[in-house]
Amino acid sequence: MSKNQVVLLKQMIDRAQKQIETATKMMQKIEKGDDVDISSLSTRAPRNDSQEEGEIVEGIFDGVNMIGNDAKQYTIPANYASKSKLVEGDVLKLTILDDGSFLYKQIGPIERKRVRGTLMQDDDTGEYSVMAQGNAYKVLSASITYFKGEVGDEVIILIPSDKQSQWAAVENIIKSLDDGTPDDEDSADEVSQDALDKATSDLL
Repeated sequence: MSKNQVVLLKQMIDRAQKQIETATKMMQKIEKGDDVDISSLSTRAPRNDSQEEGEIVEGIFDGVNMIGNDAKQYTIPANYASKSKLVEGDVLKLTILDDGSFLYKQIGPIERKRVRGTLMQDDDTGEYSVMAQGNAYKVLSASITYFKGEVGDEVIILIPSDKQSQWAAVENIIKSLDDGTPDDEDSADEVSQDALDKATSDLL
C-alpha cells in the first residue's frame, strides 16, 4: 500500500468519525427529550460507488494532479485547481464518465491556514513560487495569470495547517500601486534645486 493510499484512508476514517460523533450527540439530545433540528440532514440512504454513473476513483491532490487510491496519477485542469483553491492533501473524488469525461469533486478538504508571502519567478523555467515564512512554495501559473500577478507582489496563499507542503493555493494577490507621483522628499529636492538655479541666474 502506497503512502498516498494510507493518507487517503486516514482522512476517510477521520471524516467518518466526525459524522458518528455528530450523530451520537444528536441522539443523546433526542433521548433526553431535547428538540433537535435535523431538517438539514439527508434522509436518503447513501449510494454505493457502483450505483453512480461511471467509474469512481478517490485520491489525494498533490499540488498539481490527483494520486488515486489505485496508485495512478490523474490530471487535474489547472484552471479548476486554481479556481477551487485546492490545497496539497485535499481528498478528491473523480468520476470517469462513459464518454471519458472527468468530473472532480472535493470531498475532504485538509485543514488549512493563510500566510503572506512574496511572488517570485524562476528565470530559467518561468515557474512561479511564493516565499513565505522562510519557505518557497510552488504555485500554479494559472492562479498568477488570473490575478495578473507580477514578481514582487504580495500574495496570500493557503497551505496545510499541520504539515509541510511543496505547493500552495493562491487566494489573492495584493499589488503595489506605483502612479509615478514623486514622494515628498523627491519633490522637496526638486524645489530646492529650482530655487538654487534661480538664485544663481540672478547673480549672473
